[in-house]
Amino acid sequence: MIDWSKIYSPYKLVFISLVCALFVIYPEVTWIPWELSKLEESKRVGYIAFFVFRYGFYAALIFLLIKLNLQKLKTPSFKIRLGYNALITISAYVLYGLISFLIYSKVRHFGSLVLFQFFIMCLLTTFTGYIFLLYKEQNKKEQEIEQLKIENLQSRYDALTNQINPHFFFNSLNGLTSLIRKKDNEVTLTYVNKLSDVFRYILQSDKKGLVTLGEELEFVDAFRYMMEVRFANKLEYHIETDPKRLSYKIPVLSILPLLDNIVVHNMIDSDHKMEIRIWLNEAQELVVSNPIYPKLSSPVTNGTGLKNLENRFSLLMNKQIRIENDGVTFLVYLPLI
Repeated sequence: MIDWSKIYSPYKLVFISLVCALFVIYPEVTWIPWELSKLEESKRVGYIAFFVFRYGFYAALIFLLIKLNLQKLKTPSFKIRLGYNALITISAYVLYGLISFLIYSKVRHFGSLVLFQFFIMCLLTTFTGYIFLLYKEQNKKEQEIEQLKIENLQSRYDALTNQINPHFFFNSLNGLTSLIRKKDNEVTLTYVNKLSDVFRYILQSDKKGLVTLGEELEFVDAFRYMMEVRFANKLEYHIETDPKRLSYKIPVLSILPLLDNIVVHNMIDSDHKMEIRIWLNEAQELVVSNPIYPKLSSPVTNGTGLKNLENRFSLLMNKQIRIENDGVTFLVYLPLI
């Protein structure tokens, strides 16, 4: 975002005014040696003093006009802007003529060249203010478009994230119901505590986009306990990570839909023990793999799990996940940053 206060800095405006005034009066600067050579020595000081006065007057006028055009005149009409500047310039021209005549009456001070210089200053400052206004309006529009893009991305991300919670919620309640029926109070209490940790993380996820890999794996640890209790010794997790790489970033709730899909789409029983592996490969990707034990009948799902995950990685990281399925093992590669 542009800091307009720095652009409006008085020091910058003074510097620009001095440079512009020098540009306007430059032709006469080249004539100074020739003019001085024709003057008597007693008149040279007056000539130089008058020249310094003119340069200072021009610089002050340009400073006033630039400040007016940048800070006061908000009109997008070039004609109205030019009219204001012309009125001020004509008034300044008359004032300059009076001062020159009263103080430097013996020096050439008021002619067609001076009138042309005032005309140039008027046009120069008008174009400067008009172009700057166009640039400012363009910058404002670009910021508004960028803000709309961010809001659109956030809305899409929120909608995608919200698809996760209902599905997981009902699965978790089914697990809790099973424990209550077994009347194992201690395990049930621990399960409820882990469940609260999991849902706390999910509820806080709407305030987050990217989280560290360490945070995501802490969530997985709580989720793992719930799943291992739910499936007894028929489901195991093997997590292999390098502590030095836990600061990598990943979209929040990236692993949950993968683990949930494993349970939804595979048979998990004494004959089909599920071993889920989570590890980091050399390509800076988090890999989640599991053996494939397809259910006899296709599960009823909305089919948005992996698609949702792909969309979130695309929105938040501008990266794509990879999926490998050889019929025996199912692998998902999640890129990290």
